[in-house]
Amino acid sequence: LRLGRCLDSLYFALKMMKYPDVTIRVSLTLSKIANALFLLADHIIWIGRVGLCKVNIEKWSKISNKYWLMSIIMNLVRDIYEIMKILEHEGKDVLMRAPKFSPYLWKQYKLLRYLKSHGDIVMDTIKNGCDLWIPLTALGFTKFTPGTIGILGMVSSIVSLYTLIYPLYKITPA
Repeated sequence: LRLGRCLDSLYFALKMMKYPDVTIRVSLTLSKIANALFLLADHIIWIGRVGLCKVNIEKWSKISNKYWLMSIIMNLVRDIYEIMKILEHEGKDVLMRAPKFSPYLWKQYKLLRYLKSHGDIVMDTIKNGCDLWIPLTALGFTKFTPGTIGILGMVSSIVSLYTLIYPLYKITPA
């Protein structure tokens, strides 16, 4: 099943090379290539664990986590780009209509309203934000406890399940 996902990621990367928006095209293409390499490294780890071949599991785990981290970072680049586009398009309108009595609160209210109307981007950013810390900790860049990593993984999984149940909250192209 995961071998299919590895090939599917490469196929999607090829499809993304024709996407009109250059930032989304580059970030998603690199994300999918990194994801395919992450899954390939994960297959090599699995081969070593089941005893089909002698594999340096520690080395391949590190490689796997590096590719996973790159994939997540590219997804976050895309999320930040999408948020910046929303703020550029709708944020100017917010600034123009901000009342004089409390501009700070009014801007925050409007920002939350605009983000709520773009739930797909919010959900993807939350998921990627939680996922980011897992490979960072596995690679030794951060020192989160296993409990914290478990909670972050659980939040990411819940958000992923939510987007499966409510497809309007799944960012496209993914």
